[in-house]
Amino acid sequence: MHPRRVVVTGMGTITPLGLDVPTTWAHAVAGRSGAGPITLFDASRLNVRIAAEVKGFDPLNYMDAREARRRDRFEQFAVAATQEAVRQAGLRITEEIADEVGVIIGSAIGGAQTFADGVETARYKSPRLLHPFVIPMVITDGASAQIAIALGARGPNFATVSACAAGADAIGIAYELICSGDCRVCIAGGAEASITFVGIAAFDRIGAMSRRNDDPAGACRPFDRDRDGTVMGEGAAILVLEDLEFARARGAEPLAEIIGYGATSDAYHPIAPDEDGAGAARAMTKALRKAGIRPGEVDYINAHGTGTPLNDKTETLAIKMVFGERAYEIPVSATKSMTGHMIGATGALEAIFCIMAIREGILPPTINLQNPDPECDLDYVPNQARRKEVRIAITNAFGFGGHNSVLVLKRWEGV
Repeated sequence: MHPRRVVVTGMGTITPLGLDVPTTWAHAVAGRSGAGPITLFDASRLNVRIAAEVKGFDPLNYMDAREARRRDRFEQFAVAATQEAVRQAGLRITEEIADEVGVIIGSAIGGAQTFADGVETARYKSPRLLHPFVIPMVITDGASAQIAIALGARGPNFATVSACAAGADAIGIAYELICSGDCRVCIAGGAEASITFVGIAAFDRIGAMSRRNDDPAGACRPFDRDRDGTVMGEGAAILVLEDLEFARARGAEPLAEIIGYGATSDAYHPIAPDEDGAGAARAMTKALRKAGIRPGEVDYINAHGTGTPLNDKTETLAIKMVFGERAYEIPVSATKSMTGHMIGATGALEAIFCIMAIREGILPPTINLQNPDPECDLDYVPNQARRKEVRIAITNAFGFGGHNSVLVLKRWEGV
């Protein structure tokens, strides 16, 4: 373990289940789905007409109209979630510490809708009609830049772009920056707004999406025999990470401790995971080794669990590879069954779910698990939340391109 310890002092979310952490968590524990018919655009020409949209979000509740017009939807989500996280942390960035406050925000796609709108405007109307802020609204580091500007954070600032692992990688890199002494505080997480016409069409084209248009709430079915793909989600999840000594000095209350991070690459295929699960297993093993934790000490796993046929089987193999026979004793839940796949934001949200499980002693369920797949034979906390004491939790995030990212989180024990 690193000599410096890293604690989480604040969390914020904008998700298909709610516009803050308490609401999102309550709906996850209740096993509610955030999926429904697409309302953001006319999806009638698509094979997939369902998604897990953020509902009731008004950017003017978080920023003025001028700022809202200069921010893509994914940036708006990130700024809004950050406000909640910073408020919970009680963090005030003064001139004295500004240079040591970093912002690392993951996103796989960035300003997808702004880009699509810009293409339409430039090609079919006039380039002179383009919004002057198209570039900062489109580029993937737009969310991290907007947060740093809003808060006056002058430390390391960049985006992680590792597909569906981006949010978890952002937290892992922020953790490492604090451990190395490059930051005392780091605001980290992920944001995504990829429910767009071309986004849904493209993900469907590669066979990743469920086409259960008549049953949106039951469409994402991780580890179920009848799973046929994931459901696209959107939103943001942001954490405030701090050096423990700095947090103590300012009287902040730690919510949990981050103790390990492991990242590997399958180096196998642009969209498919290595079917033997070796890359994912190496990431879990690496994270546990760096955390100084034995596999037998893990109490809960939040799975990547997308509901795609190959991913769920591969992740099950990887967990067995790391934990052996004890894999059958560790509860594993796939919360994407409720939130949909929030792509670059999802790893950060699932880290927050792990922290809530540790703090509340309750595991969110994997909903829609009606017909277990014989090849997916672990304890997936089917359909109902479960009471369980959790001291150590891990969360898996695996992305297109073979990115594997694993975080290890521990109950804050006051020592």
